[in-house]
Amino acid sequence: MLKEIAQKNQLLRLIYHAFLSKNYLPKWSRLLANDEKLWKSKLESSGKRPKILIATAVGFQIHSINIESLLAVALTLRGADVHILLCDSALPACFTSHVTKCRNWNTAIVNGLSKEYCRYCFPPAHKMYRSLGLPIHFLGNFIKPKEMIKADLLSADVPTAEINNYLLDGVAVGEHAAAGALRFYSRGSFDGEPYAEPVLRQYLKSSIITTFAMRRLLGEFQYDCAVFSHGIYVPHGLIGEVCRKEGVRVVNWNPGYRKKSFIFSHHNTYHKTMMDEPVDKWINIVWDKRLESNLVNYLKSRWTGKEDWIWFSDASAESDPAKIIKILGIDKSKPSVGLLTNVVWDAQLHYPQNVFANMLEWLFETIVYFKKRQDLQLIIRIHPAEIKGAIPSRQKVLNEIRKAFGQIPGNVFIIPPESRISTYAAMSICDSVIIYGTKMGTELTNMGIPVIVAGEAWIRNKGLTIDVSSKEDYFRLLEKLPLRNPLDKLTIERARKYAFHFFFRRMIPLEFVKPGSKALFKIKLSELRELMPGSSKGLDVICDGILSGSDFIYPEETA
Repeated sequence: MLKEIAQKNQLLRLIYHAFLSKNYLPKWSRLLANDEKLWKSKLESSGKRPKILIATAVGFQIHSINIESLLAVALTLRGADVHILLCDSALPACFTSHVTKCRNWNTAIVNGLSKEYCRYCFPPAHKMYRSLGLPIHFLGNFIKPKEMIKADLLSADVPTAEINNYLLDGVAVGEHAAAGALRFYSRGSFDGEPYAEPVLRQYLKSSIITTFAMRRLLGEFQYDCAVFSHGIYVPHGLIGEVCRKEGVRVVNWNPGYRKKSFIFSHHNTYHKTMMDEPVDKWINIVWDKRLESNLVNYLKSRWTGKEDWIWFSDASAESDPAKIIKILGIDKSKPSVGLLTNVVWDAQLHYPQNVFANMLEWLFETIVYFKKRQDLQLIIRIHPAEIKGAIPSRQKVLNEIRKAFGQIPGNVFIIPPESRISTYAAMSICDSVIIYGTKMGTELTNMGIPVIVAGEAWIRNKGLTIDVSSKEDYFRLLEKLPLRNPLDKLTIERARKYAFHFFFRRMIPLEFVKPGSKALFKIKLSELRELMPGSSKGLDVICDGILSGSDFIYPEETA
């Protein structure tokens, strides 16, 4: 059955092939057998050891069980007492669920959005982790029948309009439920979705179940640190919420952009921590020609993505500014301002610094403003990930603009997500660029382009951009356009230090993780000792951070 579904769905097809191909799961049994004495000695270590929870939870994520099983082994080799957490079909909905997988809504609403796929999610992950001989815990074992009834009642009783802000004993179960449900629909709102309320309530119920189960698990085992991917959605967002509330240190991770690299963050998802990272973590880098050359060459490679495993542009994109001006019909006698969107549904979390309710409100109000400014032109680049991402958006920005405005103002030019126009080249013809949450602010400042940040972009608070603090502040800034001056040399050097920190120091390399053709990456090891302390500088930085709380910063400048 999964094969038939996979043939109709790109994401499921990737997962299907990854799990059925032996090449994409680590050969831990073989590696441990070759170093049986070493591994057994680590498992049987006595005395006080750091207790670490690897909270994979969802086994369907091939990249998560690859990296997190690797961390489980590496941490055990460093003397940690490592435990594993998996979901054993306890949740009616999780981030594995997606609207494109729902073939029978009546069944899904009654039995759970995830239930049809649980049998393909749990067993492979359980089998692989079991081969390590480490303790494995299941969410379902830490939820009592009376708590399941309470989860039913609470998820049914909260008024729909209040779910997003609903707290359960101080835990933001509603925020993560709403983010999970929006991800399920690949939309920024539930408008027009006939089953939106029951779907949202299933995510709320799953959030509550996860909260109850995690409280009991953490009460029984006194973990020093919990490690798991991304840290948002269901169940991982709730795992993080409960850990923080119970005083358990949290480490989240995500794949980096550069091949073989990963971003790790302390305490919360990197979506939030990167904005508040202290400037002193990178500002004192001793900048020289070697670092400058390495960074500039890498940033140029981002135009085609040849050094990355996450990218949305390629070598065939149109990168001649003169041709782009002609294609778009830009009036060269008037200044142009760029605007970069995000995928509407992605990471719909609460950010205290947001001055707009959401990205679309910001976008619409900006277009209304520019309609009045006939002395300026607005070039809107819609994010290519709308159609090229792992989960294509079902709410297209261009459609939303057309619905809101009917006729697009004559001084507003839109580059759709499927366009072959290079985003970098298009923005290079602009006086300045306005962004909401895109990571391209880091690259634009390196190009000397002034950037106005209206949302939750990581480039905020770095002394590099014009950061908006209120709507009034935002429109006052727009009144000052065009700025007419590129960034000065000192600001560009500061931007390059931060870009170097972001791409080369925060994105930690793991040399034994290889790009795969059917999965995002796979692990290739010859022997267990490759994971011992001192064998991999990147792995040492990661494990030291997990065990001691040290910074997840790779010292690339000293390499």
